[in-house]
Amino acid sequence: MRTLKILPVMLALGAIPLAAAPQQQSSLTQVVDKIVAQEQAEMQSLRQYSPIVETYIQLLHPSKDLGPVPNGDKYFLGRAELAKGVELEPLISGTRTKHNMFGSLGNLFSMEFLPRGFLQMIYLDMNGFDRQHYKFDYVGREFLGEVRCLVFDIDPTSKTDRGRFVGRIWVEDQDYHIVRFNGGYSGRSKASYYFNFDSWRTNAGKNEWLPSFIYSEEVDNVEVKTFRAQTRLWGYAPEHAQEEQELSKVLVETSKPVKDQTETANDYSPLQAKRAWGRQAEDNVASKMEQMGLMAPYGDVDKVLETVVNNLEVTNNLDIQPPVRCRVLMTSTLESFTMGHTIVLSRGLVDVLPDEASLAAILAHELGHVVLGHRMGTQYAFFNRLRFEEKDTFRHFGFTRTPEEEQAATQAGVEILKKSPYKDQPGNAPLFLQALSSRSKEIPNLVSPHLGNRVATSSTISSALPAAQSPAAKPAANAIAALPLGGRIKIEPWNNQLQMLKSKPAGSVAEDEKIPFEVTPFVLYLTRQTDNSSAAPASAVSVKSDPDTPIPVSKP
Repeated sequence: MRTLKILPVMLALGAIPLAAAPQQQSSLTQVVDKIVAQEQAEMQSLRQYSPIVETYIQLLHPSKDLGPVPNGDKYFLGRAELAKGVELEPLISGTRTKHNMFGSLGNLFSMEFLPRGFLQMIYLDMNGFDRQHYKFDYVGREFLGEVRCLVFDIDPTSKTDRGRFVGRIWVEDQDYHIVRFNGGYSGRSKASYYFNFDSWRTNAGKNEWLPSFIYSEEVDNVEVKTFRAQTRLWGYAPEHAQEEQELSKVLVETSKPVKDQTETANDYSPLQAKRAWGRQAEDNVASKMEQMGLMAPYGDVDKVLETVVNNLEVTNNLDIQPPVRCRVLMTSTLESFTMGHTIVLSRGLVDVLPDEASLAAILAHELGHVVLGHRMGTQYAFFNRLRFEEKDTFRHFGFTRTPEEEQAATQAGVEILKKSPYKDQPGNAPLFLQALSSRSKEIPNLVSPHLGNRVATSSTISSALPAAQSPAAKPAANAIAALPLGGRIKIEPWNNQLQMLKSKPAGSVAEDEKIPFEVTPFVLYLTRQTDNSSAAPASAVSVKSDPDTPIPVSKP
């Protein structure tokens, strides 16, 4: 209780050195002890989780006008096994992570990115985060969104220690959870490299702050090739989202007895049975992927997509049965595909689309598959066909179309666009398709799909948009061809819910700020969530921490 009374005074006197009064120094010691204890409990608590981890790396090269721009990329998707430390089970096989480090000397020297090294950035220090190994310097207080934080600069007490964190931490001032840390690990050598990073945690309940986003970069290091990387974690408790959906269903009670028989016809005709069978296969696949955390639960983003699809259907006098639905794949890779009458777009694709007209161009192509009757196999209507190991998901599922089907869907999509509300308002759709086509060689892993075909960038689609029909027409000076990754959607890592970003307009955008398809830093607006019944308090977990030394992000 003594700390709680003195701490506000200490914060109010932020400009006064903490060592100015013995009482303040004592209070600081108590606060640091609570931070250390909470962080150690946090590490123990995380061992109960196995989130999905996605790391996307863009290698950079200098541009005279635009600064560092992408020139190659790497992608990793896996399931973390935090009970074993920082172990990862890859979900996508054949991921290559090696790249040349010294340009023309690449034949002699090469470097390999280690996905486990990026995952370790969720931890401040896996072996000895305490006052014996670190010194804490109070900086002040700062709000990260709605969360008031204490800010400390920390350094290892011994300069010879390797793998210790050096940088700044932000600590929420209620339970003393570290919610952000920015810096790097000490002790680089010629055999390994610890890159700079900015690691964020988000609140999933009263006593749960879960690692969610990590941004790392090296842009001025002569020892290694420059790059920027984003690491996202989600799927801590996807079953919790399903429980919430079930609990939100409204059950209506009536005083009248329920009739087991009705006077209306309820039998299925053969055609209706065939449609229902196909729908069952769609539902089974969507449910399986949602259970594994690869598909987001149905929510607001899906409704936005379905609104655009509805606009396309109404203006084209389409009455499609069963109705067309939309879902979102959780991954950053740019891809779209259909599962029967279900259109699926990846989160990364929705992220980079600059406007509604561009979204309509993508959805029109996929709607073309639906109109043409391009179905998926109904074998997934049998539940035993969904019993396979998670690591086999991307080998088991596949929704690619033949080149002939893709061409036919493109032409059908063009006809749909010509009659749509977007025919006279193309927005930046032509610019987006052109940018995607021209930048594909620089970001091959981002544009490589895992379940469907590449996003159609055919000139046939652009020709359906009036802006592309006028060679003299030039894009506006502030026109944005594509947004950077994370430009539209934010992820709730606890239950995989997706929401549209609500950010203020950025004003005029300079040419070097347009950064289409590029990796950018994370700046989160942190909030406190209501307590969740599924989250175990940190104090309930008692597991010894690994004595492992930190893992380098890369090695020769």
